[in-house]
Amino acid sequence: MSHIASNVVRGACPHDCPDTCALLTTVENGRAVKVQGNPAHPMTDGVLCAKVSRYTERTYHPERVLTPLRRVGPKGSGQFEPVGWDEALDAIAARLQAIAARDPQAILPYSYAGTMGLVQGESMAARFFHQLGASLLDRTICASAGAEALTQTLGNKVGMKVQHFAESKLIVIWGSNPIGSNLHFWRIAQEAKRNGARLVCIDPRRTETADKCHEHIALRPGTDAALALAVMHELIQHGWLDQDYIDRYTLGWPALRERALQWAPERAAAVCGVPAEQICRLAQDWGTTTPAAIRLNYGMQRVHGGGNAVRAIACLPALTGAWRHRAGGLLMSSSGHFPVRRAALQRPDLLGERRPRTLNMSTIGDDLLRHSSSTFGPRVEALIVYNSNPVAVAPHSGRVVQGFAREDLFTVVLEHFRTDTADHADYILPATTQLEHWDIHTTYGHTDVLLNRPAIAPVGQARTNTDIFRALAARMGFDDPCFAETDVQLCRSAIGDAQDFEVLLAHGFASLPVPDAPFAEGNFPTPSGKCEFFSQRLADQGLDGLPDHVPNHEPVGSDPRHPLAMISPPARNFLNSTFVNVQSLRDIEGEPWLEIHPQDAASRGIADGTVVEVFNDRGRYRCKARVSDRARPGVVNGLGIWWRKLGLGGTNVNELTSQKLTDMGRAPVFYDCLVEVACA
Repeated sequence: MSHIASNVVRGACPHDCPDTCALLTTVENGRAVKVQGNPAHPMTDGVLCAKVSRYTERTYHPERVLTPLRRVGPKGSGQFEPVGWDEALDAIAARLQAIAARDPQAILPYSYAGTMGLVQGESMAARFFHQLGASLLDRTICASAGAEALTQTLGNKVGMKVQHFAESKLIVIWGSNPIGSNLHFWRIAQEAKRNGARLVCIDPRRTETADKCHEHIALRPGTDAALALAVMHELIQHGWLDQDYIDRYTLGWPALRERALQWAPERAAAVCGVPAEQICRLAQDWGTTTPAAIRLNYGMQRVHGGGNAVRAIACLPALTGAWRHRAGGLLMSSSGHFPVRRAALQRPDLLGERRPRTLNMSTIGDDLLRHSSSTFGPRVEALIVYNSNPVAVAPHSGRVVQGFAREDLFTVVLEHFRTDTADHADYILPATTQLEHWDIHTTYGHTDVLLNRPAIAPVGQARTNTDIFRALAARMGFDDPCFAETDVQLCRSAIGDAQDFEVLLAHGFASLPVPDAPFAEGNFPTPSGKCEFFSQRLADQGLDGLPDHVPNHEPVGSDPRHPLAMISPPARNFLNSTFVNVQSLRDIEGEPWLEIHPQDAASRGIADGTVVEVFNDRGRYRCKARVSDRARPGVVNGLGIWWRKLGLGGTNVNELTSQKLTDMGRAPVFYDCLVEVACA
C-alpha cells in the first residue's frame, strides 16, 4: 500500500457572508480532499453551509482557468488561446503604460468581495493603482447605504455581539434570510426560540426563515422606514419608552417624536401593504419584551430610501433602552469594531499630490459608455477586474455588456473561471482560490479575526492576486519597497499587533476585546457620543437630519405598464454569482426561477413551471415561474444571481435592475424595480 501523507490546515471562508467561518482543510499527498468547519472556533462550531462544504469542487473544477488566456475572437465570444505568464504580463504592462502616459485616470480597477480577505482584496492591488494614479472605485454595490446610515446613527458599523442573541426574548429578523445566508446566526436564534423567545421576520418574501418564525410581516419593498416610524408612534402612545435612556444617551428626540407621531399604524399599513394590527403587535412586542434585539441585514437597504430605513430601524433600540442588556439592541454589521490598518495595507500616500476621480462601481454600465468630457474626465480605456463579476452582478446589465463589448476597451480579468465578465476580457489571468494563498479576514457578523493559511500549492499556473500585482508593478518600474512585501508580511501589517498574529498562527483565529453590552451607558462612536436620531452631519450635506420614509424610485402603482415590484434575493445554493458553476449546487437549484403569487399568476394565465418573460423598459429576462405564496401579491422574487450564459435566454435578473442610487451611501437599488411578467 502506498503511504498517504495527510495533514489538516486551518483557514477561513473568503466569501461575502456575515459568518466568516473557520475552516479545516484535509490534504492528502498535496491534494485537498475535504473542507470542514473548525469545531474549535465557537462561532463556526464545526458547521459549514452546503456551498462551502463543497469548496474542493471549486478548486478542482474541470473548467477552472489554469493558464493565462488571450482573446482571439470577438468580445463576449469566449474564444481564447493559452499564453505564457511573461508574455501576458509584458503585454498588459505595455498597454497600461501607454494609456497612463496620456492620463492614468483612463485606467479603472473593478473589484469587490469575491474574497473578503484584506490581503488578496485591497492590499497590493490598491498600492499598484495608487502608484499608477488610476481612477478610484467607489465600492458601493452591496452595503454602502446601510453602512452610511449606521455611521450617521450609531457612529460606525457596530452593534451587539451575535452570540448574545441566544439570551434575547424577542428577535426581529429584518431584511434577512439567515437560513440561506447567515446560518450560524440562525442556530443562535433557534437556541433563543427553544428558550422561549418570540421570532418575528420582516421581509417581502416568505423565506425559509419566515416559515420558522412566529410571525411574518410581508411588507412591500422599500417601505421599512414607514413601518419603523409607526412602531415609534405606538411606543410613544403607549408609553413604552425608556425616557431615562433617551434623555441621557440620545440626540434629537423631540424632533423625531414629532415626526413619528405623523405615522399612525393605519397610515403605515397603507404604505407597507400589511394589516395595521400587525404593526401594533410588532410595536407591543418591541415595547414590552426585554431583552429585545434586531438582526438587520442588507436586503432592505437596496432601495431608494435604504439609508433612511436603516436609520429609522437603528433608532428603535435606544427608544426602549434595549442597549442596556447584552442580549438587546441591534446587529447589522460588526465590521467597525476591527482595527484594520487600511492605510498601511493600501498606501494611499503613493498618490502623492494627485487626486484622481472616483467612479461608482454601481454605474459601470453608463460609465464605460461615456466619452471624455470636462465633467467626467477621460474615457475609460482600460479595466482591471478582480474579485468581481460585473457583467453578471452590476445593475442594468444590458448597458454593462455594451460597455464591456467596446473593442477599444482593454480589459484584464483575474479569475478562477470563464465567467460572463471573463468572456469579455482581452486577457484572463488565473487566480488562486482560498485553499492556495495566505490571507487575513475580519467579519461583519461576529468579532473574531481569522487567518487563512494555504493548504495546497497553487493549482496549474494560478497565481495569487498579490503576486500578479507585484509582477505588474515590477514591469511598470514601481520600485517602492512596499511592492516587495510578502503575503505573510501583509497579513501581519493588516491588524498590526504582532502578538495577535502569533495567536492567529497558533489557532487560526483570535477574538477582539469588545464589551458585552457596548452601549449600555451610551458611549456611541458618534461625534456627540450619543445615539444620533438627528444627524448634524447629514443636515450639513443638505439632507434630512432625521430619518423619514423615502418612497422608491419606482413605487408600486406608479407605472400601469409595469405593475409588479421585483426583488432579486440570492438563490439559496449560490452566493451572489459565486458557486453558480458548481454542478452539484446548480443541480439542487435547478433553473433560474421567478416566484409569483397565485393571484398575480392567475390573472396572467401563468402556470407553475411555465417559461415566462420578465420585462421593463431596461430589458427582458427569461426564466421559469414558480407559482407560490413565497411571493406576496404585487411582488415577484427573481432568485439570483445566475450567470447570464447559464440562464435560459443569455440574460439574468440584472437585465431589469436600474443604475439609480440610494438616498445616502451612493448604493444601487436592486430591489426598487418595477416589471411586468408574461408567458414567453
